[in-house]
Amino acid sequence: MKATAVSPGIAIGKVFLLKKIEVESLQKYSDSMEKELSILEKALEKSAFELQELIETSGAKLGKDDAEIFQAHLMILQDDEFVQTVRDHIESEKLCAAYAVMKTADEFYIQFMNIEDEYIRERAADVKDVGMRVVKSILGTGTGLEAMPDGSVIVARELSPSDTASMDSQKVCGIITEGGGRTSHAAIIARNLGIPAIVGATGITEQVETGSFIVFDGESGEVFIRPDEKIIQRYEKIKISRENYKKLLMQFKDKKTFTIDSHQVELYANIASQNDTSAALENGAQGVGLFRTEFLYMNRDSEPSEEEQLEVYKKVLLNMKSKPVIIRTLDIGGDKDVPYLGLEKEDNPFLGFRAIRICLEKKEMFKKQLRAILRASVFGRARIMFPMISCLEELRAAKQIVSECMQELDKKSIEYDRSIQTGIMIEVPSAAVISDILAEECDFFSIGTNDLIQYTTAVDRMNHKISELYNQYNPAVLRLIKTVIENGHKKGIDVGMCGEAAGDEVMAYLLLGLGLDEFSMSPPCILNIRRLFSLVGMNEARNDAQKVLEMKDAQEIKKFLEERNKKIAGK
Repeated sequence: MKATAVSPGIAIGKVFLLKKIEVESLQKYSDSMEKELSILEKALEKSAFELQELIETSGAKLGKDDAEIFQAHLMILQDDEFVQTVRDHIESEKLCAAYAVMKTADEFYIQFMNIEDEYIRERAADVKDVGMRVVKSILGTGTGLEAMPDGSVIVARELSPSDTASMDSQKVCGIITEGGGRTSHAAIIARNLGIPAIVGATGITEQVETGSFIVFDGESGEVFIRPDEKIIQRYEKIKISRENYKKLLMQFKDKKTFTIDSHQVELYANIASQNDTSAALENGAQGVGLFRTEFLYMNRDSEPSEEEQLEVYKKVLLNMKSKPVIIRTLDIGGDKDVPYLGLEKEDNPFLGFRAIRICLEKKEMFKKQLRAILRASVFGRARIMFPMISCLEELRAAKQIVSECMQELDKKSIEYDRSIQTGIMIEVPSAAVISDILAEECDFFSIGTNDLIQYTTAVDRMNHKISELYNQYNPAVLRLIKTVIENGHKKGIDVGMCGEAAGDEVMAYLLLGLGLDEFSMSPPCILNIRRLFSLVGMNEARNDAQKVLEMKDAQEIKKFLEERNKKIAGK
């Protein structure tokens, strides 16, 4: 079996099958509406108290951002529409409280799952989690994880945030779920706790039982149910080998990034919260190449205040200890929805009202963020980056608003870094084509390959039917990247990359040869890329890059680079 890998590591252990309460098992009808309403109110109060406790305890265990998961749960629990729907089911259909809660949760779940936005769909599990919490309060049952022995691999249809928060992580050696995705709460928390995890293992709960042996790879997604001794031994060796490789990589942690012939590049980290700075520093990041600020705006019912943002940016800058931090201004729209902004639903949101386009129209909201960044800039080396720039007019408009914010702070005698740099993400083909023009008014470029590939190839990166066409080795994409790097260097500015390609060791070698100055990636990728670069020379990389640019086929390019990578890795 193969599933989606979401948290790296090898898991070898015995299954702990987490069974959920099914609606069919609950008593359906009651002859006392008043009794059921009373039971409901008590369960709601108890659940709210539990969530308040979880908000406090999970903050210490998992971090502030993960604790906000339960803040979102509390909002659902206190939502008038949700609670009233449960009451209506009890009153009009004479349902038992537990059954009415489960029915309501299922109804809301279906509504969420019918929304196209992937992030919102994955939040549908939150509604189920809240419903299950209330039902367990009614029935007086726990999570089921209390009896879990040491060395367990948790297998479940869905592992809720409540489950992961209440489990003893010291007893867990792996997590497998049938549902969820890379951005599901179970995946996020597993990564934060360093527990190997895979999702999308369809039907696995029907194939295993508690106590049966299982092996899986949190990097490849390979799963072996009731493996024989040969498989167990093979993966034990792989586990040891990876642990030894991690130890090898640690010698590169506090080093700068040089090639054999002393060419230096910068390796930065992509982060989404202030808590991610720990992982960045632990993995030897020389700065933050992308701080995704949109997550400050999501999972809440109103936009964050200027003061709230200031505190977050300040903490990130202080945590990074004078290392550069590139803060990307609000990038919502496309697959990232913020309901309270009241944005109209669009037929083609990736080509619609998103990112800088929203910010330029919602000027006051944009100014709040910019003022917060400017005020925080005195605590470190902040840089401002505008996403989704497609023309010079947008860049100039954004920079004008920055100037206005500076004037406003000057009037109040509020300090900020007056030399703060501003740059743009190059993720739209039009920006790449006119990058020579844009470079004249930028301090830096950062290439966003995730969207650049999608826009260049006209391929929806979320559509599995055409996923093979979403290809970072496409010659058109590579030519655009080369153009951007050359145009940036001609104007004397650094060119970085914050897309997934920067952390891909096969692609990173090519980017090095193309002259990329700064690579920003997920923290766990940094040391591996640093080691890779220490084994090659720039002349070698440049020559190979030139060969690639003369190739006409993506598969040919990929094969060539993979073979080169194998040779380098063997040094």
